[in-house]
Amino acid sequence: MIPRTWSWDPVALAAAGVAVALYAQAFLRLRLRNPRHVSLGNALLFLAGVALGTLAVVSPLDELAEETLLSAHMAQHLLIGDLAPLLLVLGVRGPIAVFLLPPPVLRPLARARPVRRTLDWALQPWVTFGIWAAALAVWHVPRAYDAALAHPALHAVEHACLLVGGLLLWTQIVDPTRRNRLSPGRRAALAAAALAAGTVLADVLLASGPLYPHYADAVGRPIGLTYAGDQSLAAVLMMAEQAVTLGLAAALLLWSHTVGLERGLAT
Repeated sequence: MIPRTWSWDPVALAAAGVAVALYAQAFLRLRLRNPRHVSLGNALLFLAGVALGTLAVVSPLDELAEETLLSAHMAQHLLIGDLAPLLLVLGVRGPIAVFLLPPPVLRPLARARPVRRTLDWALQPWVTFGIWAAALAVWHVPRAYDAALAHPALHAVEHACLLVGGLLLWTQIVDPTRRNRLSPGRRAALAAAALAAGTVLADVLLASGPLYPHYADAVGRPIGLTYAGDQSLAAVLMMAEQAVTLGLAAALLLWSHTVGLERGLAT
């Protein structure tokens, strides 16, 4: 039976409200300076990212993910750790990224060396990849996975790790501020490496027997889905979603890299 309960998690709703308020003030401040630098399309992408991330934890999907289906939990993780971060990063492309934090907040943070050093460290390409891959791998270890399901606070930490890892990874791949830390070719390689790492996890789910006792004992799976079918569906969802997002990103960036090389040779 598919649940219809909405959780209205106050932490998730408050985080969504703060994110929207920060983007709104950035949009208005930048519009006053130069209307040409604001994009309604980017704003819609950002709002879609906030909506997806919030719905993942307040909609009936959350109850289905916690109580009944591993595949629903995988879908929830893909929304929180991949699709929502991608849309959020796409939404802050261009000058608006600099305006996200109001000056009273931005100035002290900019002067704080530990904050700058931490960000510089985290935004090194392979550090970013390591953080993202560690969040993906650690939280899908069966003991950690079941522990998160059993303890709400730990579950919130799990979701926060996936979100932060996704934001860091897509910041590297998309390069929203156009700082060109990485060439298109290296960004394509990073996306391909992330796709390969996700494929390894999906292959483990496909090849293994029941990994998560919590779901092996679940009752009331919809449409007569067995546990083996549920675990296989979780793997397929992961492969399909990452093929569309990371695979497409890698292909587009590789094409951009190839065009840049051709132009360089032509000149």
